[in-house]
Amino acid sequence: MYSIDFYDENKGFAIGGDYTNPNDTIANKIRSTDGGKSWQVVADGEGPGYRSCVQYVPNSNGKELVAIGFKGIDYSNDTGDSWTHLSDKGFYTVRFLNDSIAYAAGRGRISKLTFR
Repeated sequence: MYSIDFYDENKGFAIGGDYTNPNDTIANKIRSTDGGKSWQVVADGEGPGYRSCVQYVPNSNGKELVAIGFKGIDYSNDTGDSWTHLSDKGFYTVRFLNDSIAYAAGRGRISKLTFR
């Protein structure tokens, strides 16, 4: 795992993978609903491969996530069970300003992302 975020004291999500095999989607996404006491692998064999950062979307009741890595941007609206690939633009990290605007940083660039 390379990144972890908690929506509240119970809901947590972590993502990672093998950056040398970035398309591998096996066991690289885990979710906790008990404050990190236990973790479950989700979307095993599906969704994004290696990603370096994951963040909950603010005001989403812990259902929406954005994952970013050098292979692109992905979004989940069901707590990480399924994912939609949004962009091939590579970044390393993302932080939300509010529930519709985030800033992503990557090699030599910073971009404002708008979610609708």
